[in-house]
Amino acid sequence: MKRIIITIQFIFLLLPVIFGQDPEKKQYTATQITIPPVIDGILNEESWQSGTWADGFTQNQPYNGRPETQRTEFKILFDENNLYVAIKAYDTSPDSIVNRLTRRDETDGDLVGIIFDSFHDLRTGFLFGVSSSGVKYDQMFTNDNGNGDSSWDPNWWVKTSINKEGWVAEMKIPFSQVRFDKNSADVWGIDVARILYRKNETTFWQHIPRDAPGIVHLFGELKGLEQIKPRKIFDITPYGVAKTETFKSVPENPFQAKGKLSKLNGGIDAKIGLTNNMTMDLTINPDFGQVEADPSVVNLSAYETFLSEKRPFFIEGNNITNFGLGIGDGGVGNDNLFYSRRIGRRPQGYPDMKDGWYADIPSRTDILGAAKLTGKTKNGLSIGIVEAMTAQVKAEIDTIGGRKYATVEPLTNYFVGRIQKDINNGNTLIGGIFTSTNRELDNDVRDVLHKAAYTGGIDFTQYFKNKNWMFNLNTAFSLVEGSKKAITNTQESSAHYFQRPGKNYALLDTNRTSLDGAGGRMQIVKQNGHWNFMGAVLWKTPGFETNDLGYMLVTDQILSVLWGGYNQFNPKGFYKSFNINSDFFAINNFGGNWVGGGYEWNANINLKNFWNAWTGGNLNTSSLSTDMLRGGPMMRLPGSVNSRIGFSTDNRKKLVLSVFANGSKGFENNSNNLYTEIDITYKPSDFIFFTVSPSYNKSYSELQYVTQTDFNGSNRYIFASINQKTISTSFRVNLNLSPNLTFQYWGQPFVATGKYFDHKFIMTPMANSYQDRFQTYSQSQISLSGDHYNVDENVDGKTDYTIGKSDFNVKQFLSNLVVRWEYSPGSTVFLVWSQTRSYNSDSGQMDFFNNIGDLFNKGKNTPHNVFLVKFSYRFGL
Repeated sequence: MKRIIITIQFIFLLLPVIFGQDPEKKQYTATQITIPPVIDGILNEESWQSGTWADGFTQNQPYNGRPETQRTEFKILFDENNLYVAIKAYDTSPDSIVNRLTRRDETDGDLVGIIFDSFHDLRTGFLFGVSSSGVKYDQMFTNDNGNGDSSWDPNWWVKTSINKEGWVAEMKIPFSQVRFDKNSADVWGIDVARILYRKNETTFWQHIPRDAPGIVHLFGELKGLEQIKPRKIFDITPYGVAKTETFKSVPENPFQAKGKLSKLNGGIDAKIGLTNNMTMDLTINPDFGQVEADPSVVNLSAYETFLSEKRPFFIEGNNITNFGLGIGDGGVGNDNLFYSRRIGRRPQGYPDMKDGWYADIPSRTDILGAAKLTGKTKNGLSIGIVEAMTAQVKAEIDTIGGRKYATVEPLTNYFVGRIQKDINNGNTLIGGIFTSTNRELDNDVRDVLHKAAYTGGIDFTQYFKNKNWMFNLNTAFSLVEGSKKAITNTQESSAHYFQRPGKNYALLDTNRTSLDGAGGRMQIVKQNGHWNFMGAVLWKTPGFETNDLGYMLVTDQILSVLWGGYNQFNPKGFYKSFNINSDFFAINNFGGNWVGGGYEWNANINLKNFWNAWTGGNLNTSSLSTDMLRGGPMMRLPGSVNSRIGFSTDNRKKLVLSVFANGSKGFENNSNNLYTEIDITYKPSDFIFFTVSPSYNKSYSELQYVTQTDFNGSNRYIFASINQKTISTSFRVNLNLSPNLTFQYWGQPFVATGKYFDHKFIMTPMANSYQDRFQTYSQSQISLSGDHYNVDENVDGKTDYTIGKSDFNVKQFLSNLVVRWEYSPGSTVFLVWSQTRSYNSDSGQMDFFNNIGDLFNKGKNTPHNVFLVKFSYRFGL
C-alpha cells in the first residue's frame, strides 16, 4: 500500500464520535461427566446423553445478520483432564457436503470449529476446527484479531462422520492445550463457527458482524468450569535424521571429488508448561530439512530480498514477538524489529582465496539451540521471549601446502523480549520490546559484522467507541557497535549512504565504533462499518539500523499516508460484496527534501456466481532518488503510472482459474514493465489437487546501475539500458490419503535473462531536462573486448577505464517432494527429496525451451539432490 502526507495535528482532528453497541452475549454451561466418550465421530455413547444442545447460529456472510440456512448445534462436556465437544452440522442435502482431504491447516470444504477465550481477556482465542473429511484446522488469535496464527498445532483428537442428516464432529481437547489461570475458569469466552462451503456461508453461534472491529471481544460466555484446575503441558519430542546428498563430482576439488555426502543427525524439541499460562518451547540442534525451498529470484537492486519464514519453531507464536514499523504489504510493510530469518542464515563472511585453492563453505549456519517463552498472566501481561544461539561456522580451505580454516560466521547469541499489557477491558494496550545480537568475533570477520546490535521499542494502542476507532504509536531505537571498518561499512550500505554528497545532516565518520538511530509509526484508523479511514506517519532517522535481527530496506525517511475505503458487505443485484479504496502518500527525508509522492487506488468485487475481480493502479510523481547512484548525489527521476487487473473463478469448483496482470510505464519513456500470471487448480477428486502457475515478466529500464569508477579524479557512475525477461512456472501436486498421511510435490523451472546496451554515465543528476542528466557513450568511445568493455571517454585512442560485461542468463529448477505421516498426535515421519538444478551463462538472450533443456542436459548440468528421512516421537508427560 502506498502513502500520503498528513500532519500529526490533522491525525488527532480525526478522532471520532461514533455510536455503537455490542450484541447481547449468549451463555452456555458445560456439563461434567465421569465416563469419557470414545472419539470416533459417532455420538452413541451414554456420555452424550448428558448436557444441553445449543443452536441458533447467525450468518456472518454472505448475508450478515440473517439466520443460518442449515441448522447447527453443539454440546460441551468435560472431565478433570479434557473438554469434549460435539458439533452436529445438519444438511438437507448430505450428498452435497464438500468432503476434501488436505494437509492440516489447509482445509478445503465444509468446516466447523470452536474457539475458546480461556484467558477471558477479550483478545486471545484458541480455535479447534475440523473439516468434514477429518482434517484439523487450529489457530491461535491474539489482539482481538480475526487473522489467526495457523502454525499453532496443539495435540488434540477429532473424528468426523457423515450421515443422512448431515455430518458430525467429535473432539477431545486436553486442558493442557488451552492456557488459562485457575481463576479465569469461572467464565471463558466461546464461539462456534461453521462454513457451509457450497454456499460460501459462514455462521457463528454468537453473531460476529461482518464489519466488526475484531472478533474475540464479541464472543459468548462459557460457564461450568469453575472447579477445573489448569494443566501444564510437558511434551518431549526427540528426532533423528538420515540425509544423503549427491552432486556433481569435481575430481580436482577435494571437497567435491566423490560427488556424495551422507550423515546422521538428531535433536530434541520440547514444549513445557512453566506455569498455568506460560509455555516454553525448546529445540536443541533443530533440523528443518522438510521445509520447502525459497523460490528463485533475480535481484538487480541494492536491497535485500525479503524471504518468508517457513520453519515451524519460528512461525508459531511469531505474532507475539512481532513489532512492526511498516504499513501495508511488501516493501516498507516488512519493516520489523524481529525478522527470524536472521537466525540460521547463510554465513555472511567469505575467506580470502588464491588461485588453485578450494574451499568448503557451509550454505547455512547451524542453530545450536533455541528457547521460546510465550504466555499471558492473569493480570493481562502478554510475554514473548526468544533466545537462540548459532554455531561458529568455518570454511575449510585446501591450499597448495595443506588445509586451513577461516571463520565465515561467528558464534552468535540472539535475544528477543516482548511484553504487552492490556488494561481497560482490552481497550488500552501498552507494550515494549528489546532485541540483542551479540557475536564472538575473530580477525576473519571483525570488520565484516557488528560485534553487538541492540534495538528496543515502546508501543501504545488505544481503542475508542467499542473499538470502532484505533490510535497506535510504535517508537523504536537502535544501537550497533563494532570496529571502525564495520561501522563505516554500515554507514556506506544501501540502507544509509552516509557518503552521499550533500547529506550534510548525516555525515560519514570513519572513526565511529557505534551508530544509533530511531524510528516509529503513528496511525489512527477507523476500522469498522462501510467507511474506513487511516492516517499514518512513519519515520526512520539516518542512523536507524535493525538488520542484525530485524528487517528494513531504507532509512532517512518520513512517510505520510492518508487512506480511505468503502466496503459493501451484503449481496445486492449481481454482486455479493465489493470494496474500493485509495490513498495519497508523500516521502520526505531528514534533510528537509520532498523526495516523492503519489496516489493509489484499488477495487475488488465478489460476484454472486462466486467469481472475483479486482483492479487498481497508482500514479507516482517525479522524485529525488537518494539511492539511484548508490552512494552518489541525489538524482531527479521521472514519475510513472501503473495499472493492474485480475479475476478468479469459483474456488469451490473442481477447476479454478485465476488471471492477473500489471503494467507500468515511465513518463519519459525511461522504463516499462509487464507482468502476467495464470494460476490453474484442478481437483479431480476429493484427495488430490494439481496447481500450475506460469508467469511472464518483461521489462525495460533506460537507467540500470552497472558500476562506479574514476576518471580524471572524478567519480563516474556507469549505467546502461537493460531488457529483462523472466519466465517461471510453479506447479504443485497434493495427494492426501488420509488427514494424517499426505504427499506434496512442488517444482519451479525458472529462466531470467538480462541484456545490457547503450551504456552511459551520469553527468548532471539534478538537471531539469531528463536527457541532460546522463550521456550515452558513442561507438567511438566504447567497444566490447571479450568479457568487458573498453571505454575511451576523451577519444584520445587510449582506454580510460573498463566496464565488465553484465549480460546474464539464469536458469534454475527447484523441486521438493515431501511425504508426511503423523502416526500419532505430535509424532511424525517425513520422507523428503529435494533437487536443485542451476546453469548460468552470459548470453542475455531468452530461449526458454533450450534454456530448460540445458538444466537437464547431463553434459552441462548435474543436479544437487538431497534425500532425507526424519523420524520424531512425542512423549507427553
